[in-house]
This record gives sequence, C-alpha cells and structure tokens, in this order.
Amino acid sequence: MAHAGLLMACPPITGVLLAGGQGRRMGGVDKGLQELHGRPMGAWVVERLAPQVDELLINANRNAERYAEFGYRVVADQIPDFAGPLAGLHAALSAAAHPWVATAPCDSPFLPTDLVSRLASAMRAADADLAVARTFDQPHPVFCLCKRDLLPHLTAYLQSGERKFDRWYASLKTVEVPFDDVASAFENINTREELQRFDAPR
Repeated sequence: MAHAGLLMACPPITGVLLAGGQGRRMGGVDKGLQELHGRPMGAWVVERLAPQVDELLINANRNAERYAEFGYRVVADQIPDFAGPLAGLHAALSAAAHPWVATAPCDSPFLPTDLVSRLASAMRAADADLAVARTFDQPHPVFCLCKRDLLPHLTAYLQSGERKFDRWYASLKTVEVPFDDVASAFENINTREELQRFDAPR
C-alpha cells in the first residue's frame, strides 16, 4: 500500500483499471490485452496502480476470464452498449468497497507511480468531490479520483443519455491536479502504429 503517508488524511481507496472500451482506433481489439514488451498492456497499468490503492477492480466488457488472470475482481458495465469510460466508473462506484475510487485506462502503461497520492492530497486540500489529472492545458478525465457517493449523481447523468466525462465533472466540485513534471507518463496507446512504436526495442 504505497499511499501509507496519506492513511491518516484520506479514506481507503478502490482503484479501477478501465478496460471496457471497444478499441475502435485499434481495429476493434481489446486494447488492454494487446502485448507491449511481451505482456498485456493492462498488466503494466495494474502493476503501477495496484500498489497505490487498497483494492483494485478491473472494468471489462469482453474477455473477463483473461482479465481475471491478472488476479483481481472483474466488473462489467451496467450501462449497455459500450457507453464509454463513465460507464466503467459507474460500474466501479457500484462495486467499490471503499469511499474513494481512482481510475486509470488500460492503454496508458506509463502512468505515474504517485498518481493516486497526488490526486488524493489535492482532493482533500480543496475539499473537492473529484480530482482530475492535468498536464499543462490538457485535463485527463480518465485519470481521476472521486467519491463513491457520487454514484446517484452519475447514474442520473448517464440515464439522461449523456456520456461526456468532462461535462459530468463540470457540474461537481472538481480540482485539476498538475502533473506537468511527468507529462510523458500520460501517453496512451490508441492505434496499432503507436503500439508498434512503443513496443520497438529501445
């Protein structure tokens, strides 16, 4: 549990690997299972995220058995038709054992090893509902930490037909947390070409 220094200040945290998308830009494959340096991309994310949280969940809508091999509980979207990362967060808030929930996508294998502690510190300092990572002028909504009790608010938003992450959190008390010092940690792998480039020997 890497955020031991925060234990007095913050409640326990559930982390979730968001792997429930359709991988359209990669030809419809399950991105989290595509290999990077001989291991599934999602496994690299889990390796970095799991030590930062008290519980880890994997949100996946396909290949649940493969994801279960990572050693963590797999939860599927409750909102049908691959409704995007907010549907994954909704599933995680529904299943989380802990009051705060942190998310990271399966296509960002280089995420910061102090992601959760920095989001948690900022969220607590601002007394916010949700903290979102930002590099320079670019927010990264899928790297967020939020309160589990936002579930009814998020459920109502999704039931209204909305799917945009940034539009949802704009209605909440949100703090954007700068990660300019580690901007490259938020590089994500969306296409086969990008995967080949990162998978090439260095």
